[in-house]
Amino acid sequence: MKQLISYQLVNYLEERGIEHIFGLCGHTNIAVLSALENSKIKFVNVRHEQIAAHMADGYARVKKKASVLLSHLGPGLTNAATGVANAALDSIPMVVIAGDVPTHYYGKHPHQEVNLHGDATQYEIYRPFVKRAWRVDSPHLFPEILEKAFQLAESGNPGPVLVSVPMDIFSKEIETSLFEKQKRNAKSLYKPSIDNETAKKVIQTLANAENPIFYVGGGVILADAAAELRELVDRLNMPVAYSLMGKGAVSDEHPLTLGMTGFWGTKFINDKCKTADFIFGLGTRFAEADSSSWEPEYTFNDQQTKLIQIDIDSSEIGRNFPVEIGVVADLKQALTVLNRVAQELFPYGVRRDSLDKLKEEISDYRKKFREGNRQFIEDNSFPMMPQRIVEEVRQVLPKNALITTDVGWNKNGVGQQFPLYEAGTILTPGGFATMGFGAPAALGAKIAAPDRVVVSLVGDGGFGQNPAVLATAAEENIPVVWVIMNNFAFGTIAGLQKAHFGTTLGTVFQKDGKPYSPDFAAIAKAYGVEGVKVEAAEEFKPILEKAIKANKPIVIDVAMLNNPVPTDGHWNIMDIYSPGKNVHHVTVS
Repeated sequence: MKQLISYQLVNYLEERGIEHIFGLCGHTNIAVLSALENSKIKFVNVRHEQIAAHMADGYARVKKKASVLLSHLGPGLTNAATGVANAALDSIPMVVIAGDVPTHYYGKHPHQEVNLHGDATQYEIYRPFVKRAWRVDSPHLFPEILEKAFQLAESGNPGPVLVSVPMDIFSKEIETSLFEKQKRNAKSLYKPSIDNETAKKVIQTLANAENPIFYVGGGVILADAAAELRELVDRLNMPVAYSLMGKGAVSDEHPLTLGMTGFWGTKFINDKCKTADFIFGLGTRFAEADSSSWEPEYTFNDQQTKLIQIDIDSSEIGRNFPVEIGVVADLKQALTVLNRVAQELFPYGVRRDSLDKLKEEISDYRKKFREGNRQFIEDNSFPMMPQRIVEEVRQVLPKNALITTDVGWNKNGVGQQFPLYEAGTILTPGGFATMGFGAPAALGAKIAAPDRVVVSLVGDGGFGQNPAVLATAAEENIPVVWVIMNNFAFGTIAGLQKAHFGTTLGTVFQKDGKPYSPDFAAIAKAYGVEGVKVEAAEEFKPILEKAIKANKPIVIDVAMLNNPVPTDGHWNIMDIYSPGKNVHHVTVS
């Protein structure tokens, strides 16, 4: 029996358990949209493809499986590119299905085709960042390509893939047996683990080490391995430092949690890593900002510290620091074996003479850090201190609430100063550091977890990238709360530019020489979303509490002083700007 590909595609996605598709219409994909009309799959409509990509990204992070993005050709695909690249650099699984020019018009430069250097090659635009890009040249190959796309997106080091489909293929009929055949294929693969001998070597090495440290990244969250990690931490009695993407893998309340390393880390945390004899790296790339530009005097000193590293991606092992023991494995599988072996070797846990002293050091450090922030947290001035904003957000939110950040103070300050208690409760743009991620990602997260509170901490620059997220929020009634930390600037860059070059040209928002900002509360109301403008510091917390209880989309616009996040770490761009001067950021009023 034959049936239109567009309808068979929808049936395939239903069978695969897809519940939502994010996207925007175009003449190349309306055959698919029409086939979705009577489907149980919900199409989530947007006003810009970048919004759809970031929503799909946030959705996949919470669902822990591949999301689906539907795009038009040409400008639709390029609009979505930033969001898809962001997902790629954070290893988020996503299947992008994009309409393409009709096969019978290859080479004729039909409407909206990108073909300056090759005919029918729009899929090449995504090749640098997706795991694979396919162009479907024959209708009968589409089912097999689609199956491969999902498998590749979700296996190994996960990430986005692209399937570029000429529009005429969506409207062709093929035998239903071609799609039926794909049902027999396994929809999940068994993942590589670690062998007993290697596990014993790792555990014995760490048990014998004098000053070992766990260093965990986002790979632990992606592998859903936080519970296994916490068990091993308690058995080996080792402290835990993390990258920004690894934040939350072990609760910030745990007595052995140090905190975030690198440029936005603190001297205490960086020094603990620098003086370790062994670092046990799990699911981390040892990225530049997290590693203080890999310079040994700041965070990780590979001259005196040996590295054990486990990652699903072999190319990450030894990329930035030489390894003593390197293991390619899925972290959930590997940690399960490591826990079993650790229990066999040390049934009562590893005893360390310095454990009580270490816990006391960590506890004292936390108290001193908080005391150093107290003046900002308790400051009643307006515009508000950013430290007070994030402190009161933490006080109001339940422990399992989902937080999205954008870039700037909201991202770096949250990484440094906002405690997390459960794994996967922060969604932040790591590798690509994409401005504009936070606001739409929150919508995707809320759709994926409708019973959890979702709050987006974003700057005015980040929210201003795509305010049309509010149209989708209003239409679908998605109850996200956006807290716009409004400093009338691209604040982090303004502080950087002011410190090194004495100017803020192009980084602050002004009109007639005075600070300027749109009225985001009024913009929200224009979209049909409630908007509230905070007028005094003492108003913020009760407004936020009320917004969360309201269970509807709400924008809270709160003016904030551009007070930079403390930077005890190092990033060598500072040496490029101001060699030998040890200058970081300054406050921009």
